[in-house]
Amino acid sequence: MSETAGVREVKSAARTVELLELLAARGDRPARLQELADGLGVPRSSMYALLQTLITRGWVRTDTTGSLYGIGIRTLLTGTSYLDSDPRVRLVRPYLDEASEALGETIHLARLDGPDVAYLATRESHEYLRTISRVGRRLPAHAGALGKALLAERPDAALPPGPYQALTPHTRTTPEALSADLTEVRARGYSVDREEGVLGITGFGFALRYDTPAQDAISCSVPVARLTPEHEAEIVTVMRETRTRIESATTGGTVSWR
Repeated sequence: MSETAGVREVKSAARTVELLELLAARGDRPARLQELADGLGVPRSSMYALLQTLITRGWVRTDTTGSLYGIGIRTLLTGTSYLDSDPRVRLVRPYLDEASEALGETIHLARLDGPDVAYLATRESHEYLRTISRVGRRLPAHAGALGKALLAERPDAALPPGPYQALTPHTRTTPEALSADLTEVRARGYSVDREEGVLGITGFGFALRYDTPAQDAISCSVPVARLTPEHEAEIVTVMRETRTRIESATTGGTVSWR
């Protein structure tokens, strides 16, 4: 049993969290009881009892046959509360609006979460609208501008061992290739993702250094077909200015979460 600061982990609580994370990771693929029991390595009867408890409280939902399970609406309400209560998200949102208006492109705010980045806010371009919002979704940090901007704020020794997942043919999948790219990011002051996370999209990422090391980053995503050298220079200028304004607007007195 693991311990944190001398406090022993509560096994039942850990299992509940693991179950919710497992269901969330499946996205639109509901799971059967046996799949969940096998996935967490627990007896089928124990998994059934846990599922029924969470269904009653709205954290898990089931179909009309009671044989398929998915994430429940309470997770959405909790996630929304997280975004509404976070002082950094509230601070950055107006600047995302301004950058999107100035550039006519999609602007993101994301936070590093282990090996991934989690999207916290997005302002979509009127020229390129996604059918699914990125807010609340995750992307491997090694595969996008947001993640690479944040990884560059840390020593290469902190990089996880490879190989890394390839999301496109352009994704850097080895620690050596990623490290070389991060060296360029540090020298340049921002990251560039040329179709490494999504084919047809180039991203420019800027770490927000109001924390050390930076936990949050902003980015601009642009369809490759619309990206010219002149537009790229404009994006970098506007996003650099946006980062400076956000960092300057950060004041003390906010809660520092760990």
